[in-house]
Amino acid sequence: MIRLFIFGLSALLAGCFSQPPAPAVDRGASAQAATQPSGPGYYTVKRGDTLYRIAMEHGQDYRDVAGWNNIVNPATIKEGQILRVAPPVTVGDATVGVQATPIAVGGGVEVRSLDAPAMAEPSRGLKREPRVGKEPYSDEAYARLGRGAENAPAPTETRIEAKPEPAPAAAAVAPDDVPWIWPSAGKVVAPYSESGNKGLDFAGKAGDPVIAAGDGKVVYAGSGLRGYGELVIIKHNATFLSAYAHNRKILVKEGQQVARGQKIAEMGNSDADSVKLHFEIRKQGKPVDPAQYLPRR
Repeated sequence: MIRLFIFGLSALLAGCFSQPPAPAVDRGASAQAATQPSGPGYYTVKRGDTLYRIAMEHGQDYRDVAGWNNIVNPATIKEGQILRVAPPVTVGDATVGVQATPIAVGGGVEVRSLDAPAMAEPSRGLKREPRVGKEPYSDEAYARLGRGAENAPAPTETRIEAKPEPAPAAAAVAPDDVPWIWPSAGKVVAPYSESGNKGLDFAGKAGDPVIAAGDGKVVYAGSGLRGYGELVIIKHNATFLSAYAHNRKILVKEGQQVARGQKIAEMGNSDADSVKLHFEIRKQGKPVDPAQYLPRR
């Protein structure tokens, strides 16, 4: 009996120790991944990115992007870093809610005891016509009835005048539309191409004027974007940016307000194989064909 008990206990212990251990879950790592920002308004830094290029491709001022992400030095961004590239949403102190308005009921509800005698139903404001009395037939009564019909006023004719329909309203102008002008008097030597050239290339001589194609604020002036040389970027509104590349000399500063037609640079060949102006229009950070926005020459 004792041997049988010892054999059973040994088999039970062997079964317990043969089960694989339960997998360990790193709850701290999952919680950190859940709180990582992602989705629209955020961008993951890739190899070769610069803060200037990221800002331009999202239609933002690089200083705003640096401020939203607490970046002191624009050169310190790292591959894999997630950046906010859209303004943070702010909520005012006052919370705007929906207030439900109860539907008004015409009459009140009468409360009375079940033992109380029933009361007569009120008239509820209904108008009743006077009862018509019966009068025996006579020649005099018949004559009075005829005179009343003759003296009755003739029915008036009602005319309905047709009102003229209001004229259709003119097409609304979008608040972010820009009255564009050409940035150079030179000839276009390279058109826009979705798969290649992201703007228009203008031919010219070194020193030819480069002018602002619209009113706005200079959000970048420098040579920090590879392939653009000496570059000026103007932010016109929340939707449109314009870029002016390969300049010989920049005549404006970051943060400066410029007017449409103002000279902002001199044409050159910085980071280019010939003297030219490369001009881009970007809508919400994405390059679009400038020829669709510029007026006809």
